[in-house]
Amino acid sequence: MGESRKPPGVVIVGAGFGGLETAKKLRKRDVEVILVDKRNHHLFQPLLYQVATAGLAATDIAAPIRNVLRSCDNCTVLLAEVDAIDAKQKTVHTTLGDVLAYDYLVLAAGATNRYFGHDDWAEHAPGLKSLEEALAVRRRVLLAFENAERLATEGATEREREAFLTFVVVGGGPTGVELAGALTEIATRTMTHNFRHFDPRRARVVLLEGGDRLLPAFAPELSAHALADLEALGVEVRLRTMAQNIDARGVELKGGERIDASTVLWAAGVGGAPVARTLGVPVDRMGRVPVRPDLTVRDLDDRSIFVIGDLAALEQDGEMLPGVAPVAIQMGEMVVENILHAIADEPMKAFRYHDKGSMATIGRSRAIAQIGRVRITGFVAWLVWLFIHLMALVGFRNRVAVLFEWAYAYLTYQRSARIILQRGVVSDGS
Repeated sequence: MGESRKPPGVVIVGAGFGGLETAKKLRKRDVEVILVDKRNHHLFQPLLYQVATAGLAATDIAAPIRNVLRSCDNCTVLLAEVDAIDAKQKTVHTTLGDVLAYDYLVLAAGATNRYFGHDDWAEHAPGLKSLEEALAVRRRVLLAFENAERLATEGATEREREAFLTFVVVGGGPTGVELAGALTEIATRTMTHNFRHFDPRRARVVLLEGGDRLLPAFAPELSAHALADLEALGVEVRLRTMAQNIDARGVELKGGERIDASTVLWAAGVGGAPVARTLGVPVDRMGRVPVRPDLTVRDLDDRSIFVIGDLAALEQDGEMLPGVAPVAIQMGEMVVENILHAIADEPMKAFRYHDKGSMATIGRSRAIAQIGRVRITGFVAWLVWLFIHLMALVGFRNRVAVLFEWAYAYLTYQRSARIILQRGVVSDGS
């Protein structure tokens, strides 16, 4: 009797959009899959800002990885953080001491907040890449209003309360625009009848953008529309304005101006996950790994390591592909094809991203959408945004919960997840 053949082993690092799509597509294939992630849940990051601004609960946009892959009999899920990759030995190392051997590796570890050499700013200006960060942001935002009420009862002047009622968002991309719009609606709609000693509508929301327009990935006319919508809501948008220093008391701008604010939020940049640097190949200025068209690492002769999603640097038609969910999902699909081609000793295919459009919401009934040459704004774009994001959520339960919360918020202007958690609490169902 001959020995039975062992199926090739595929290790996937990261259960974001790309990593999860890869694992799902490898279901019932003749491979053994190990999916490693430092968290036990898949996170729908496009709606993370709604958790941060008390519109949704943490559990509404997260799904347990094991449950998502419960029908994937050839998949093993490990809760661990990968801190090193040995490309020569073809092993993955975790902080728990695990050493995982692979025949094919899919690196989909995503991105982290990038502070352009000012990592000390992270303490005073949290970013928005995880549920832990979203809950920390929510705590800061809600405490700002609570502190303003406390100062009012103690007889403090309006000027003394101004810092607590000033919110600065750094970065004019989709996350920054969505955060600024949501913060304004909290102050002018949600909180209006909740406090007795000050008017929440006096809150000041400032959006800082270093470039000459918001949402640079969108068409100029859509950027202009988003700017007009934000200003109509009451957001103070400052273009061509960069932060020079951020501390516990606020933001110092280049040029010397200072904005005193108890809440500063970071949406200005992301960088590739640190594990990418352990591959031993050059990364770009954002910490991403340059890849070939077949999504293998460009500077490695070994064609068994694939990099996808936010961690991959790949140009198409002269422009770098953006770090958005559709790119990661389509890369995950292509990686599966190329792994199967490699196993069969067939040529691998080149990845081609098919852009199905981009969209961003500015606030209630306000959004922009760019689908090919079609430009949509206002209420119709907002409805399209709602539908697309609702259907993209993982799990029927999450879709129903989010639909209910959105309907409730639209009818009442209220946000049901306004719970302040103590420090150290990292997840909730509120």
